[in-house]
Amino acid sequence: MDPNPSSHTFGSSAFVQTRDGRKLHYMSRGTGELTVVFESGMGASRSNWGLVAPAIAEHARAVVYDRAGAGRSDVDSAPRSLERIAGDLGELLTALGPGPFILVGHSWGGPIVRAAAAAHLSRLHGIILVDPSDEHCEMYFSKLAKKSFAINGFIIPIMARTGLYKMLGSKAGSVQPDDVAADHLKEDFTVRAASTMLAEGKTFLDDMAALLEHPPALGNLEVSVISGTNPGKGEGKIRPALITAHRQTVSQLSNARWIGADQSGHMVMYTDPQVIINEIVRMINDVSSGARTEQK
Repeated sequence: MDPNPSSHTFGSSAFVQTRDGRKLHYMSRGTGELTVVFESGMGASRSNWGLVAPAIAEHARAVVYDRAGAGRSDVDSAPRSLERIAGDLGELLTALGPGPFILVGHSWGGPIVRAAAAAHLSRLHGIILVDPSDEHCEMYFSKLAKKSFAINGFIIPIMARTGLYKMLGSKAGSVQPDDVAADHLKEDFTVRAASTMLAEGKTFLDDMAALLEHPPALGNLEVSVISGTNPGKGEGKIRPALITAHRQTVSQLSNARWIGADQSGHMVMYTDPQVIINEIVRMINDVSSGARTEQK
């Protein structure tokens, strides 16, 4: 580990211990009463946020962390259901203090953030969902989706063992600062990382179905949904389906807005990070404005 952790793009490194004894690794930079916590996509470590979190640390405390089995966090022997993962995020929030918090979740991190938010509404100022997995996307419930998850369970471990997983998956993240990109390359494409992704994906379809029946109750919490609107390779069908789903989710919430990321497909934090930064800073400024108003 870096002998001078504060020199890392993400700041200082620390661990939180869960109630059942597991250690979750996180890194933080910046100061202030408000804390912005970043949640990565399925099987991914903290090292997806190298173009976003450092910019936010200039305005608030920015925290990136590794879910169980990702990055430097301990593996969880229990099934990695949405409820279990959101519970871990809740424990991290408790360790970080009373808030207020803004939660930012990408892809599978979107449902995780929503579930955790519903359990901690009093401590939250808002959430930002970056091209999130969305239960209103009908393609998740197709026979093809089930088949794809089954195939991935067979192929991905082989790809990880042979190095093909790293070769194919690491290029996108190479646009990040050198230290973040190095961590990403070292930690996110191993056999362990592949196993973590598969563990999280095992209950994904069931969790999506459950969200459709019982969506998290977010009350009047401010929610922003950012959709990549530029289909990437292989996204010709899923991209418009996800955008439609995102808009439907926004329409069903009492205090939500939709933002398009016109330069991006799914990986908005690499291809259009400023869209995310702008939305987080807007929420931070809203908190500051509210505080000033209350003081008058």
